[in-house]
Amino acid sequence: MRVKRDGRIIEDLGRFSPTQEPSLLRLETDRVIYWLKNGAQPSDTVRSILKKEGILYRLHLERWGRSEEEIDATISAWKEERGAKKKAPATKAEKMKAQLKAEEAQFKKEQEENAKAAAEKAQLKADEAKAAEAKQEEEEAAAAKAEAEVKPEAEAGKEEAKADAAEKTEEKPKEEAKADAAEKAEEKPKEEAKADAAEKAEEKPKEEAKADAVEKAEEKPKEEAKADAVEKAEEKPKEEAKADEEVKKEVEATKKEEKEEPAEDASGKESKEEKK
Repeated sequence: MRVKRDGRIIEDLGRFSPTQEPSLLRLETDRVIYWLKNGAQPSDTVRSILKKEGILYRLHLERWGRSEEEIDATISAWKEERGAKKKAPATKAEKMKAQLKAEEAQFKKEQEENAKAAAEKAQLKADEAKAAEAKQEEEEAAAAKAEAEVKPEAEAGKEEAKADAAEKTEEKPKEEAKADAAEKAEEKPKEEAKADAAEKAEEKPKEEAKADAVEKAEEKPKEEAKADAVEKAEEKPKEEAKADEEVKKEVEATKKEEKEEPAEDASGKESKEEKK
C-alpha cells in the first residue's frame, strides 16, 4: 500500500506466471511469513495462492506454538492428501489426447454393441427358420398320415361310384327309349294340328276371293249410277249456257232492227213492244 502497483518494489517475495506451460510459481516462504506477521495485507489473488501452497496454514501452526519439525510434517502430509484428491491440471496436448482416447473408446464400444445386436438378430432369424422348418415337417407328416388313413375309404368310394356309373349306363338306353316314345306320341297331335292349320290357311284365300268378287259385283251398279249422275250434272250447265246464248242472239237482233227503223210511229212501237 506504500507505493503504486507499478511503482518501486519494497521486496521481491516470489514470481507467479500462469501464462507459461506449465504455469510458474515461486515463493519466498520465510519472507512472506515475515511480512504477514508485520501486518502486510495480501490481495485476494495472492491470498488464494498462499492458501493453496499452505503458507497460511503454516502461519497458523506457528501461532499455535508448534515446533518446526511438527509444522513441516503436518504441511507435507496435508500436501500429499490434497494432491491425492486433486490431480495436477493437464496441458492442452494432454487434454486433446485424452479426448481422442475417449472418442476412440466410445466408437469401439458402439461398434461392439452394433455387432452384438446384429449377431442377436441373425440368431433370432436362424431360430425362427428352424422353428418354421420343424413346423412344416410336422404338418407334412400329419398330412401324410391323414392321406394314408383316407386312401382305403377313397378306394371304396371309387368302387361304389363305378358301380353306380355302370347301373346308370344300363338304365340310360331304357330311359332314352321311353323318352323317344313319349316324344313321338306328343309329336303326332302337333303334326295333325299343323296339317289342319295348313288346310285352313289354304281355304282362307279362296273364301276371301269369293267375298271380293261379291263385293265387286255389288259395287258396279253403284259406280255406274254415280257416273250417270255426274254426267247429268255436267250436261245441265251446258244446256243452260246454250239457252243463254240463244237469248243473247235474239236481243242483239232486236237492237239492230231498232237502229234500222228510227222513224216508225207510235203504233209501230207499240206493235214491237207487244212483240217483245
